[in-house]
Amino acid sequence: MNAFEVVAILLAGVAAGTINTIVGSGSLITFPTLLFFGYPPLVANMSNNVGLVPGGLSGVHGYRRELERSGAAIRRYGPASLLGGIVGAVLLLWLPESVFDAVVPALILVGLLLVVFGPSLQRRARRSHPTHVSPGQQRLLWVLVALTGVYGGYFGAAQGVILIGILSTLMVEDLQVLNGLKNLLALIVNGVAALTFVLLRNSQIDWSAVLLVGIGTLIGGAIGARVGRRLPPLVLRAVIIVVGTVAILRMTVFA
Repeated sequence: MNAFEVVAILLAGVAAGTINTIVGSGSLITFPTLLFFGYPPLVANMSNNVGLVPGGLSGVHGYRRELERSGAAIRRYGPASLLGGIVGAVLLLWLPESVFDAVVPALILVGLLLVVFGPSLQRRARRSHPTHVSPGQQRLLWVLVALTGVYGGYFGAAQGVILIGILSTLMVEDLQVLNGLKNLLALIVNGVAALTFVLLRNSQIDWSAVLLVGIGTLIGGAIGARVGRRLPPLVLRAVIIVVGTVAILRMTVFA
């Protein structure tokens, strides 16, 4: 690993940690970066997942005040994320690697579309908020959070965008409170998936990549929690779209 690769992966980690804390979809920075430097898709995905955990911790710490208002929601939906993350990670290890190679470009494209259309969907959802959450909505939300956890454990790009879209559609809390809850639920998914990968496929994890991504996301998570709200969302989304598009082209047209 040369100096350019080290710096590039580290900076990608900082960007991903910042973006994950603010809007989600930071994996659309780090995962394509690892692919660009020649890491096999499955190795890149598992290494990236493990490397995102420190950024999740720093992001959650930065939103600790908002999370103090989410105790009931954490107890209700945390187990859904835990279960979904385990299922997604096991599916990644159980299904043939060729399946992952085939579906990753489509998953990245889905993530990019969510990045593009997510703000519009969230604005519409907030305009139609009810004044309370019914038991039926709570059950639906539990299922949707669990399914998002499966997606997050398997791949995870734009998991945060999906979560904030779901939460802002079916819950009535302030958006910043929901963003803190989103960060915690995503951390649960990433954490349990990372533990699964370490226990079952440790030999396929590139620990040098994990170290660089982890240091970067740890820094980025703190940045995102403290000053991320001041960054132009349009600029962040543009960067995600460009990097994600390059990754799709690299895995398909130029593979």
